[in-house]
Amino acid sequence: MNYGLCNLGIVPLRLEPADTSEMVSQVLYGESFKIIEQRKKWSKIRLAFDKYEGWIDNKQHLEISENDYRTLQEVTPKLSSDLVDFMSIENEQLLSICLGSTVNSANLLGHHFEGKYHNSKNEKSELIKTALLYLNAPYLWGGKTPFGIDCSGFTQMVYKLNGHKISRDASEQASQGEPLSFIEESEPGDLAFFDNAEGAIVHVGIIMADHHIIHAHGKVRIDRLDHTGIFNYELRKHSHKLRVIKRIIPE
Repeated sequence: MNYGLCNLGIVPLRLEPADTSEMVSQVLYGESFKIIEQRKKWSKIRLAFDKYEGWIDNKQHLEISENDYRTLQEVTPKLSSDLVDFMSIENEQLLSICLGSTVNSANLLGHHFEGKYHNSKNEKSELIKTALLYLNAPYLWGGKTPFGIDCSGFTQMVYKLNGHKISRDASEQASQGEPLSFIEESEPGDLAFFDNAEGAIVHVGIIMADHHIIHAHGKVRIDRLDHTGIFNYELRKHSHKLRVIKRIIPE
């Protein structure tokens, strides 16, 4: 088994080993992974954080030893907390990184970081403050950054920045936590899930106070939440049908 580390700011994780293939997620600076299949130009990887799998270009990561990989898993990650920051790399060059990058990997890469970071588990009340950092970020299928993010990437990154681990996709996130019977039982930071006509979970958002929700739909936006689902103020109609509310962080 080989191991790798993302040494660039944002790298696409693809469904198939081709530049034209669908981007299913992104690998941010400092994220480590196992290489489960290796080809001449591409590697299939499994991310350490959430076990998510996909294909990455061999030119867009650095192989590391198993010992270095294990060491990274044993420490609490330090995640960059500004929307954009910079790494100092070789020859006085700068490498731009974004919110949620794993900056304690810098030493292993020979980089230097002087910015702000999170490395603690926060109360659920902090989730909304973090979520608002992504407000108006454009929707991007497979995205995980303030420059483009999808609904489950948004919820995962908000939780991750506050020291809590949830899965990558909405359908997987819906299997976590404890279900709530009514919206009135929910608290800011709980997750609401929405399904399509076939009953498949296709959307997720973070519940706010006073029956509002912040979610990625066209952009990260705030809408009204009721027993039917999400009421879009601009469209003046419901855009998503509520399936279940889950409490991921217990009281």
